[in-house]
Amino acid sequence: MAKKMKIRDGFEGEKVIYIPEKVLKDAKEKSPELFHIYLTQIGYFPKAAFHYRAREKGCTENILIYCIQGKGHCILDNKRHEVNANQFVLLPATNKYISYWADDEDPWTIYWLHFASDQIDHVNNSLNIQITKPPVQIPLNENAISTWQNIYQTLEMGYSHENLISASFSLFYLLATFLFPERHVHNNADNSSDIITKTIQNMRNKLNIKLTVEEMATQHRLSVSHFSNLFRKTTGMSPIDYFIHLKMQKACQLLYLDRTRIKAIAMQVGYDNPYYFSRLFKNYIGISPNGYRQRSKNIG
Repeated sequence: MAKKMKIRDGFEGEKVIYIPEKVLKDAKEKSPELFHIYLTQIGYFPKAAFHYRAREKGCTENILIYCIQGKGHCILDNKRHEVNANQFVLLPATNKYISYWADDEDPWTIYWLHFASDQIDHVNNSLNIQITKPPVQIPLNENAISTWQNIYQTLEMGYSHENLISASFSLFYLLATFLFPERHVHNNADNSSDIITKTIQNMRNKLNIKLTVEEMATQHRLSVSHFSNLFRKTTGMSPIDYFIHLKMQKACQLLYLDRTRIKAIAMQVGYDNPYYFSRLFKNYIGISPNGYRQRSKNIG
């Protein structure tokens, strides 16, 4: 009999963001009072056939898995559970064995995230998050899905300090929709665009080329000085620093999800010289591209 395929990620249509440790460390050092609980990873796996994760030594972070379609299975505290549509599992940080996987016949579609705290045990005790708890049935959680999408879109716009704070605050609300679902009403927020949002969207669409501040300012018929001041006031960074920041974020995603050569990844984010790209990556992320790729094998 052929051995069953088991994969961690790589599903068609998946979305994954892993926030680098250095980025989180810098954010916590800058505003420790705002990161009592913080997001470390966020993802979406549609119809995740052959998805399987086994954690022999548990996980140092909490893991939330919300199944919206299909089904999966998990082993918690040496007990096996089935996870069906409109059920969620909230796994506390633990050193015990845990595993979870998609059903063979009807693989699950899941939204998931990892979150941490410097006092994670106290957080879990306060919220009664225990490894002995089985999957929980809830009505379709539109609030959580909407909040998840907002967090993901915010982080896609870059790891600025403001974006990380926004994701951290939104995480509280997202968790509340699962823990206290009856207390939350769906809120349709106004997503009107402004100059800075349009600029960042344009940056994200052109990560493989070079952009100048002059080109960005001209797009909005503003002077370079006025545009730069406006951008820095809104994001806390200069336009070019923010653009590089987005390039490094994209490089992190490519290193995590792909096995393409470093030179090819450098080209995809607009750098002809892979050595210059590697130095820049280490300066922003705190580790070399090869080191980041090696470490990413142990996350997710």
